[in-house]
Amino acid sequence: MILSGWGRVQKLDCHVSRPTTEADVAAALVRGPAIARGNGRAYGDSALNAGNTIDMRNFNRMLAFDAARGQLTVEAGVLLGDIIQAFLPRGWFPPVTPGTKFVTIGGMIAADVHGKNHHLHGTFGNFVDWIDVMGHDHQVYRCTPEQNSELFNWTIGGMGLTGVILRASFRMLRVESAWITQRLIAAQNIADAMDIFDANAHTTYSVAWIDCLSKGPALGRSIVMLGEHTKQSELPASLRMAPFATKPRPSVAVPADMPSILLNRWSMRLFNETYFRRSSRSAHHGLIDWERYFYPLDALLKWNRIYGRRGLIQFQCALPLNRSKPGMTEILEAISRSRTGSFLSVLKRFGQARGGLSFPMAGYTLACDFPASPDTVILMAELERLTIANGGRLYLAKDSCMTPESIRLMEPRLAAWLGLRETNHMSEQFTSVQSERLKI
Repeated sequence: MILSGWGRVQKLDCHVSRPTTEADVAAALVRGPAIARGNGRAYGDSALNAGNTIDMRNFNRMLAFDAARGQLTVEAGVLLGDIIQAFLPRGWFPPVTPGTKFVTIGGMIAADVHGKNHHLHGTFGNFVDWIDVMGHDHQVYRCTPEQNSELFNWTIGGMGLTGVILRASFRMLRVESAWITQRLIAAQNIADAMDIFDANAHTTYSVAWIDCLSKGPALGRSIVMLGEHTKQSELPASLRMAPFATKPRPSVAVPADMPSILLNRWSMRLFNETYFRRSSRSAHHGLIDWERYFYPLDALLKWNRIYGRRGLIQFQCALPLNRSKPGMTEILEAISRSRTGSFLSVLKRFGQARGGLSFPMAGYTLACDFPASPDTVILMAELERLTIANGGRLYLAKDSCMTPESIRLMEPRLAAWLGLRETNHMSEQFTSVQSERLKI
């Protein structure tokens, strides 16, 4: 069947299996080099293998919950949204969440996802207690920080290239309501935005929408969104008796690919100007439900169709703290003067790196969506160059353009990774289009 990443740039005719048991997974691996795939939310080609893609969504059972520890055990194909639906009414929320709930737990581990609270709590991998991984020999290994620790550490963030994740156990977060107390602050430029992040480093959640088309003194103007889980006692009386009850959010789907001509530099500039002015005027403290705060795009199903048939390319870099202001300024200047633009751009503050091939590093990250085009490919090469020059790296879960030369310049951990893959016969069994493109 034809598969692609969420960006829909590369479409590939893949042989797909849908195992329901460990024996089925082992049988799929016998067919040759393979890659496991979750719900297809990686943007590029990291979950594609023409000859052997293993769709893990039938591994979709929640297996156990230890309420004393908040420890949830699930199969790898369980969707994050299903976990929230089952456990938020009981007072539990994921400790780390990406910007969509339509991801599988296996995918979250493989990408070692981060969220708006990385500066305080790190990645999802920090909350994983154990993982069951099927290796190249078709044996299942229970991996913990103490048992099969090397496989544990490299599987988290390993993009499925160390084995097939079958199930995992992780710790949930206790919350008192389904509401977030949000504060919006307008930042006049990129330096102002970073100062706001630093001044609010104690806040649990922080993220900024950033205008990537602004120039001059307004370069990188932003709306910083700060948030905390609202305690039951902090809710208004009308919500206090049912703190986990929120109105269902209606969702609509983009019915077809939009004409690419509608998404151009001028329409994006108009959107950015309107959004910044409107949000600046409405900057305030207030309550917002969990869906609107964490997953605003999930209300628009198949939103990637907005970018038309050619799809979208996402750029996401992380820069170290000592290079974040000058480096992000250079990157934003390059985007602003390019022929393309992004209306969906996000800035976040990162805390300490985790290890393995985990993406975040202490500093800042910028993520931007661009309509796929020849001009965008040229821009990606320039942004890669600037990322390398500033000591940064790119996110494998978002990448679709990186070169083997680039990843070797930005990734000092790669030699250890390649040694692990070769020594443990992983490179013979677990491959993706991305791993072949990058020669990793």
